[in-house]
Amino acid sequence: MSPKIESERGEKEAILEVAKLMLAAARTAPKTAGIDDILTMVVYGEEKDAIASKMEEIAEQRKIDGFKRDAKNVRDSEAIVLVGVRGNKTIGINCGACGYKNCKEFEEAQKRAGQDFIGPTCLFKALDLGIALGSAVKIASLLNIDNRMMYRIGTAALKLNLMPEATVAMGIPLSAKGKNIYFDRKWPP
Repeated sequence: MSPKIESERGEKEAILEVAKLMLAAARTAPKTAGIDDILTMVVYGEEKDAIASKMEEIAEQRKIDGFKRDAKNVRDSEAIVLVGVRGNKTIGINCGACGYKNCKEFEEAQKRAGQDFIGPTCLFKALDLGIALGSAVKIASLLNIDNRMMYRIGTAALKLNLMPEATVAMGIPLSAKGKNIYFDRKWPP
């Protein structure tokens, strides 16, 4: 073993270590009523590229260039952190934000796959997902790993059945380059 770590190897290893810390941050993020329905995963290598391929396929099917643009970001990233939620669960407070009179009606409602996610989704589970995502990207930011939340990554990951229990998922690509690859992108793509 060499007594030195070259830049490329060190940066790749750092990204994977930060990705694991992001999983811990998402896990320990506050959850409504202390009920944890958050799901997390780190994807890299061939599985990361499979997500990019699925995003390109969706771009072609839907004629949405944003999927293609984001797929390039995925290919140019070292890893992806996936954060999903079991949004079909309730916490039993009967708030009605899901569109149903109470949690019992929500639980009995037929769950349907939309174009990207499965609904209806409990508002509080969606909020928990947002808080977990915020906690995860905060860690990446504090440790100087470039990142950006992307719903299109979550869509592709769910279509590949990478998180079978998740009804909604988001992806956070990770990179350490001389310039942040996730910003200054052209819109529309």
